[in-house]
Amino acid sequence: MKQIILLFLFILSFKFFYAQEKWTLERCILYAIENNLQIKMQELSKKSNEAGYLKNKTMFFPTLNANANQGYTVGHSIDPLTNEFAESNVQSNNFSISANWNLFSGFQNVNNLKQSYFNLQASLMDYEKVRNDIVLNVASLYLQILLSDELYQVAIKQKELSQIQVERTKKLFHAGSLAQSTYLEMESQLASDEMQCVSAKNALDLAKLNLVQMLDLGIADSIDIEKPLLPEPDTLFSVISPQQIYEEAKRNLPNIKSFEYKMLAAEKGLAAARGYRSPRISLGGSYATGYSSQRKSITDISLDNPYVSGYTIDGSGNQYPVYSYNMKYNYKTTDFNQQLKDNVSKSLTINLTIPIFNNWQANYTISSAKINALNAKYQYEMADKQLIKDIRQVYYDAVAAYKKYMAAKKAERASTETFKYTEQKFNVGLANTYDYNLAKTNLIRAQSEVIKSKYEYIFKLKIIDFYSGKPFKL
Repeated sequence: MKQIILLFLFILSFKFFYAQEKWTLERCILYAIENNLQIKMQELSKKSNEAGYLKNKTMFFPTLNANANQGYTVGHSIDPLTNEFAESNVQSNNFSISANWNLFSGFQNVNNLKQSYFNLQASLMDYEKVRNDIVLNVASLYLQILLSDELYQVAIKQKELSQIQVERTKKLFHAGSLAQSTYLEMESQLASDEMQCVSAKNALDLAKLNLVQMLDLGIADSIDIEKPLLPEPDTLFSVISPQQIYEEAKRNLPNIKSFEYKMLAAEKGLAAARGYRSPRISLGGSYATGYSSQRKSITDISLDNPYVSGYTIDGSGNQYPVYSYNMKYNYKTTDFNQQLKDNVSKSLTINLTIPIFNNWQANYTISSAKINALNAKYQYEMADKQLIKDIRQVYYDAVAAYKKYMAAKKAERASTETFKYTEQKFNVGLANTYDYNLAKTNLIRAQSEVIKSKYEYIFKLKIIDFYSGKPFKL
């Protein structure tokens, strides 16, 4: 029970912490970048490409390998070290060090290194692209909260205004100066305004929840953001053509540079694949020695049992016998260290391999690399064309949003004057509730359009700044 209470208190304190603490846009962006799983996964991909690049760097170095084995042979066999037949059990050891150095293979190592370099650069750009996408998403949700909050404040003001009119008409009705139908119509309008206020509050809560989920704040269900003072748009953004924006975006946007690096990597992959048709030259060397229990060394020699093996004749014709002796040899297994010195063998080789026919594997590899290169090229061209379309779209959307905002401001001023005039007439009994509520509804609609068009214009401007390589700030 105690643990449950502590957990409950922790959850309440966690929610209270996130609900009370003010979050700026910069802090939201920083938190998302540090904790977003997509960014972390892309960082792993970047590290993987770094390891691949390092691997291809080391392909220029020679290989060096050591080998050791121990064997036992039982029965009739050939001693691998002495190359003699052995009838008894033989114990043998072999030790070797070998090296090989690829001198030429159709520049495959060079092109593989360049390919891995471009892949690494592409992964770095992909990492930046994911970060930028997170920044845009967070900024969009942040602005949506600001928009929803302003609309909610408008709804509150309209509800308060309706509440004042209800209180006024109620007094007039009880005093007998106003018909009951007028009072009931104002009650109905108040109920409608209260419903609009609840809807606006729900929209604000949903916008906050979306940002909480985007930031992955866990069990927190709301967030309290800082409301910056956004200047009212009074002039159109600086005169800059879509072509200028495109040129800046092409230099700065990581997603375009990623496709460019991937295209270059595919071209180097094709060059490396063509190296399969090239002759290969390699330099090899080895140093080996070993030990065998079958190898013997003579320890001493003894002479015994002389016998006449022949005769010799001197100058006078006298014949003399020639004696020979049986020689007895004593053996022992040659010492381990001595055998390692005696059995040393060294080699140095230069290998030339000319590919003639390899089951069409070279052709298949080259064909696949050509397809990959063309596919990467088309993807780059598609991304480039899409960038042009997106920039033109956001440019003209920004122009349209500004014009819409200016028109909405005019409509708001007109609706405000109309409502003031109608309210004055209504207060003195010269306008009915229908005219009053219609003027009020038109004013609410005009105010809402001003707020929506303002934030739409601000967001489009920030998108243009993003394409131009500027940081996202309000």
